[in-house]
Amino acid sequence: MPITETYHYHAQHHPEKTAIQFEAESINYRSWHQLVCRTASWLNGRQQDNKRIACLLSNGLPFLQLFAGAAMAGWTAVPFDPRWSLSECRERLSVCKPGLIISERPFPDGEDALLLDECLEDIKTAPYASEPDIHDEEPFYIGFTSGSTGTPKAFIRSHRSWIESFRISSRDFQLSGADRAVIPGSLFFSHFLYGAMNTLYLGGTVDLMKKFSPLKLEKTIARSPVTTIYTVPTMTEAVRSEKRRIDKRLKVISSGANWSREAKNAFQKAYPQLSLYDFYGTSELSFVSVSTPRDFEMKPDSVGRPFQNVDVAIRSSSGGAVKAGEIGKIYVKSPMVFSGYLQKQAPLPPLDENGWITVDDMGWMDDEGYLYVTGRENSMIVYGGINIFPEEIEGVLSSHPEVEEAAVIGIADDYWGEKAAAVYKGKATVKELKSFCKRRLAPYKVPRAWYCFEQIPHTAGGKIARHLLKKQLKELMK
Repeated sequence: MPITETYHYHAQHHPEKTAIQFEAESINYRSWHQLVCRTASWLNGRQQDNKRIACLLSNGLPFLQLFAGAAMAGWTAVPFDPRWSLSECRERLSVCKPGLIISERPFPDGEDALLLDECLEDIKTAPYASEPDIHDEEPFYIGFTSGSTGTPKAFIRSHRSWIESFRISSRDFQLSGADRAVIPGSLFFSHFLYGAMNTLYLGGTVDLMKKFSPLKLEKTIARSPVTTIYTVPTMTEAVRSEKRRIDKRLKVISSGANWSREAKNAFQKAYPQLSLYDFYGTSELSFVSVSTPRDFEMKPDSVGRPFQNVDVAIRSSSGGAVKAGEIGKIYVKSPMVFSGYLQKQAPLPPLDENGWITVDDMGWMDDEGYLYVTGRENSMIVYGGINIFPEEIEGVLSSHPEVEEAAVIGIADDYWGEKAAAVYKGKATVKELKSFCKRRLAPYKVPRAWYCFEQIPHTAGGKIARHLLKKQLKELMK
């Protein structure tokens, strides 16, 4: 069954209930079900063999309409980030090879894309067809992550993985159809997209924001009977720092970055009426562990306990189990994991014969079953909930004619959690390199700190010694 399997039920049992509120626009469950069915009918009426649909859309009802319609039709939606540069769009297109592209504006570089407004008009007159049978192992969603080389990898999600995620997150986050959830972030990011689709699956109401701002979030909460907010630590920190008023008792579901004990304490002190749920997970593993409000009081440095349908093991470099309190590689066994990468050349994370999988995160568990993540074996930077891979930025910097060598590492930041710092050797100026990067990278990938070194440290094997470089930067920042 598809992730849209409950829409018919909700349309029959509470047809007038608001499904989605987007600014002044709203749609009830009767109309939502009809709209998704017509969208699915329109897609299948195209009779295409390639059923991948790339969507370059900003937040709005059409984003959710096309995503849900594709899922119901048996197509696979591939959201694109509107902030991607032209070269990034080209790269993603070459990876996912969609059969259909829909964009709010003419697609960069003259790609053959359908304009959103024209598609919406065609969908209005599409026949209202019955919902097709979809096997739950079929893919419905392709998102993008990146490997250690910085080359984008497209990860695949099946209907089953998200339906199982809906079931378990509803239980562990205590969610139901009575909830009204605010989605303040871009639907391109899976945390916010999942929050919206989970709410619709349960029969709740989605309050979708066009773009996040603390003031707009405050107003949304004040005007609506909100019960839940999906967020990342950067957003909660912005709300707290601007002293925005939140008087209601709400659940806050957070992910995407390390939320420090100090920041979490400060937020909880400012808003004691909010119940904070913080979870650890990845694109490949899905949900791994959750820290409930009670868990934070007892184990503030942990990422909580595994979700009820997840097994976690900590293993040594030789693959053997380690004792409680010992650091090792985190392995997960779960019915929610992804279906693999789209590219055949991209290797899957290590998966043993018993179904254990790892993405090379390191951590430990205490004797009460609480998980602690100590770091990533790779060098990924988590900037305000967004994953940034240094190798991609390094490739851009190294292509500059006046740069001999470049390295990018993550350094601590009170607001963003981590930020990218670029270290380079060469004659280029910081101003030149900033401009160079802005033309080739999404804005959030442009380094926030810059250092010109005469020499960049290397390991004996000739690789950049990132741990030594990070140590040097810490000394400079003292």
